[in-house]
Amino acid sequence: MNIQKGLIEGVVITSLRKFIDERGWLAEIFRHDELPPEFHPVMSYVSVTLPGMIRGPHEHLNQADLFAWVGPGDFKLTLWDNRPGSPTYGNRMELGMGGNNPGSALIPHGVVHCYRCISNDSGFVINCPNQLYAGEGKKASVDEIRHEEDPENPFVKDELARRAQIR
Repeated sequence: MNIQKGLIEGVVITSLRKFIDERGWLAEIFRHDELPPEFHPVMSYVSVTLPGMIRGPHEHLNQADLFAWVGPGDFKLTLWDNRPGSPTYGNRMELGMGGNNPGSALIPHGVVHCYRCISNDSGFVINCPNQLYAGEGKKASVDEIRHEEDPENPFVKDELARRAQIR
Protein backbone atom coordinates (compact mmCIF):
# COMPACT_ATOMS: atom_id res chain seq x y z
CA MET A 1 0.00 0.00 0.00
CA ASN A 2 1.27 3.45 -0.90
CA ILE A 3 0.38 5.81 1.97
CA GLN A 4 0.03 9.51 1.21
CA LYS A 5 -1.34 12.51 3.10
CA GLY A 6 -4.94 13.36 2.22
CA LEU A 7 -8.57 13.45 3.32
CA ILE A 8 -10.39 10.15 3.87
CA GLU A 9 -13.87 9.59 2.47
CA GLY A 10 -16.47 8.97 5.17
CA VAL A 11 -14.43 10.38 8.06
CA VAL A 12 -16.28 13.26 9.69
CA ILE A 13 -14.36 15.63 11.95
CA THR A 14 -16.41 17.98 14.11
CA SER A 15 -15.30 20.73 16.46
CA LEU A 16 -17.15 20.53 19.74
CA ARG A 17 -18.93 23.73 20.71
CA LYS A 18 -18.54 24.47 24.40
CA PHE A 19 -21.49 25.97 26.26
CA ILE A 20 -19.78 27.77 29.14
CA ASP A 21 -21.33 29.14 32.32
CA GLU A 22 -20.31 29.70 35.94
CA ARG A 23 -20.36 25.91 36.62
CA GLY A 24 -17.99 24.91 33.80
CA TRP A 25 -18.85 23.78 30.28
CA LEU A 26 -20.94 21.29 28.33
CA ALA A 27 -20.47 20.05 24.75
CA GLU A 28 -22.75 17.83 22.68
CA ILE A 29 -20.85 14.85 21.25
CA PHE A 30 -23.58 13.64 18.86
CA ARG A 31 -27.25 14.05 18.07
CA HIS A 32 -29.35 11.47 16.23
CA ASP A 33 -30.78 14.25 14.07
CA GLU A 34 -27.25 15.08 12.83
CA LEU A 35 -25.85 11.56 12.45
CA PRO A 36 -26.86 9.05 9.73
CA PRO A 37 -28.74 6.06 11.26
CA GLU A 38 -26.00 3.54 10.34
CA PHE A 39 -23.67 5.42 12.71
CA HIS A 40 -26.05 5.75 15.68
CA PRO A 41 -24.19 4.63 18.81
CA VAL A 42 -25.32 1.54 20.72
CA MET A 43 -22.93 1.93 23.67
CA SER A 44 -20.31 4.31 24.99
CA TYR A 45 -17.20 4.23 27.10
CA VAL A 46 -14.62 6.64 28.42
CA SER A 47 -10.90 5.98 28.69
CA VAL A 48 -7.95 7.87 30.11
CA THR A 49 -4.70 7.87 28.15
CA LEU A 50 -1.50 8.74 29.96
CA PRO A 51 1.03 11.24 28.52
CA GLY A 52 3.08 9.75 25.67
CA MET A 53 0.92 6.62 25.38
CA ILE A 54 -0.56 5.47 22.07
CA ARG A 55 -3.71 3.42 21.45
CA GLY A 56 -3.77 1.53 18.17
CA PRO A 57 -3.35 1.31 15.27
CA HIS A 58 -6.31 -0.95 14.66
CA GLU A 59 -9.40 -1.11 12.46
CA HIS A 60 -12.83 -2.70 12.47
CA LEU A 61 -14.51 -4.94 9.90
CA ASN A 62 -18.04 -3.64 10.55
CA GLN A 63 -17.94 -1.20 13.45
CA ALA A 64 -17.77 2.58 13.17
CA ASP A 65 -16.29 4.57 16.05
CA LEU A 66 -17.43 8.02 17.13
CA PHE A 67 -14.59 9.32 19.32
CA ALA A 68 -14.63 12.59 21.26
CA TRP A 69 -11.48 14.16 22.70
CA VAL A 70 -12.40 16.68 25.37
CA GLY A 71 -9.20 17.15 27.39
CA PRO A 72 -7.67 18.04 29.62
CA GLY A 73 -4.84 16.43 27.62
CA ASP A 74 -4.15 16.82 23.91
CA PHE A 75 -3.91 14.05 21.33
CA LYS A 76 -2.60 13.40 17.85
CA LEU A 77 -5.11 11.32 15.88
CA THR A 78 -3.80 9.43 12.85
CA LEU A 79 -6.09 7.73 10.33
CA TRP A 80 -5.26 5.54 7.30
CA ASP A 81 -7.83 4.53 4.67
CA ASN A 82 -7.45 0.75 4.31
CA ARG A 83 -10.60 0.18 2.19
CA PRO A 84 -9.45 -1.04 -1.26
CA GLY A 85 -12.67 0.17 -2.96
CA SER A 86 -12.48 3.65 -1.45
CA PRO A 87 -11.53 6.61 -3.67
CA THR A 88 -9.23 7.73 -0.84
CA TYR A 89 -7.58 4.31 -0.32
CA GLY A 90 -4.06 4.77 1.05
CA ASN A 91 -4.65 8.29 2.34
CA ARG A 92 -3.45 9.31 5.81
CA MET A 93 -4.88 12.10 7.96
CA GLU A 94 -3.40 13.61 11.13
CA LEU A 95 -5.31 15.89 13.46
CA GLY A 96 -4.84 17.48 16.84
CA MET A 97 -7.72 16.92 19.27
CA GLY A 98 -8.26 17.45 22.99
CA GLY A 99 -8.20 20.22 25.55
CA ASN A 100 -6.85 22.82 23.13
CA ASN A 101 -9.08 21.65 20.27
CA PRO A 102 -12.05 19.63 21.57
CA GLY A 103 -13.58 17.61 18.79
CA SER A 104 -15.02 14.37 17.57
CA ALA A 105 -14.18 11.99 14.73
CA LEU A 106 -16.59 9.59 13.07
CA ILE A 107 -14.39 6.75 11.78
CA PRO A 108 -16.03 4.25 9.39
CA HIS A 109 -15.08 0.57 9.39
CA GLY A 110 -11.93 -0.18 7.40
CA VAL A 111 -10.22 3.06 8.42
CA VAL A 112 -7.19 2.25 10.58
CA HIS A 113 -6.84 4.59 13.53
CA CYS A 114 -4.57 5.38 16.46
CA TYR A 115 -4.15 8.26 18.84
CA ARG A 116 -1.38 9.38 21.15
CA CYS A 117 -1.53 11.65 24.19
CA ILE A 118 0.94 14.40 23.24
CA SER A 119 0.55 16.62 26.30
CA ASN A 120 1.93 16.52 29.82
CA ASP A 121 -1.61 15.88 31.09
CA SER A 122 -3.57 12.66 30.74
CA GLY A 123 -6.59 12.99 28.51
CA PHE A 124 -10.11 11.64 28.43
CA VAL A 125 -11.44 9.97 25.30
CA ILE A 126 -15.09 9.05 24.86
CA ASN A 127 -16.15 6.50 22.25
CA CYS A 128 -19.73 5.89 21.11
CA PRO A 129 -19.45 2.99 18.61
CA ASN A 130 -22.35 1.74 16.51
CA GLN A 131 -21.83 -1.89 17.64
CA LEU A 132 -21.59 -3.58 21.02
CA TYR A 133 -18.10 -4.61 22.09
CA ALA A 134 -17.97 -8.42 21.72
CA GLY A 135 -21.65 -8.45 20.72
CA GLU A 136 -24.78 -9.03 22.78
CA GLY A 137 -23.83 -10.29 26.24
CA LYS A 138 -20.13 -10.11 25.22
CA LYS A 139 -20.48 -13.54 23.57
CA ALA A 140 -19.25 -12.73 20.05
CA SER A 141 -15.83 -12.18 18.55
CA VAL A 142 -14.42 -8.70 18.94
CA ASP A 143 -14.64 -6.76 15.66
CA GLU A 144 -11.05 -5.60 15.58
CA ILE A 145 -7.95 -6.06 13.46
CA ARG A 146 -4.97 -5.04 15.57
CA HIS A 147 -1.82 -3.81 13.85
CA GLU A 148 0.30 -2.81 16.88
CA GLU A 149 2.45 -5.94 17.08
CA ASP A 150 3.34 -6.37 13.39
CA PRO A 151 6.40 -4.23 12.53
CA GLU A 152 5.96 -5.12 8.83
CA ASN A 153 2.45 -3.71 8.78
CA PRO A 154 2.38 -0.50 6.67
CA PHE A 155 0.54 1.45 9.40
CA VAL A 156 3.06 0.53 12.08
CA LYS A 157 5.97 1.16 9.68
CA ASP A 158 4.48 4.55 8.80
CA GLU A 159 4.05 5.45 12.48
CA LEU A 160 7.57 4.25 13.42
CA ALA A 161 9.12 6.21 10.53
CA ARG A 162 7.35 9.40 11.65
CA ARG A 163 8.42 8.84 15.28
CA ALA A 164 12.05 8.54 14.11
CA GLN A 165 11.77 11.83 12.21
CA ILE A 166 10.48 13.61 15.32
CA ARG A 167 13.52 12.61 17.41
